Amino acid sequence: QVQLVESGGGLVQPGSSLRLSCAASGSIFSLYVMGWYRQAPGKQRELVATITSGGNTDYADSVKGRFTISRDNAKNTVSLQMDSLKPEDTAVYSCNAKRVTASATAYNYWGQGTQVTVSS
Repeated sequence: QVQLVESGGGLVQPGSSLRLSCAASGSIFSLYVMGWYRQAPGKQRELVATITSGGNTDYADSVKGRFTISRDNAKNTVSLQMDSLKPEDTAVYSCNAKRVTASATAYNYWGQGTQVTVSS
């Protein structure tokens, strides 16, 4: 089992930056693909970015060039650097840990989320 705790959310103006952090505990962090998801009011939860243990990344088109996901396997943390924030980035951002074993058994864990509000 993996426990995830997010931090770093807040209220910022458009064009500003925030850095979200997620601390993981309870399992072997390096075995998991880590990701950030977000859910805005009235919308479905959507993928923001993912990163594998080896550093391969994937981003939603809406955040490419503005957001950067990174991880530190030694510290069991994953971060999301968010630059040039837009009002449409307003959402609850959640950290995700996912692992698929060789037998195809999936493990999927979520943090409680941190609120990001972009408003002038």
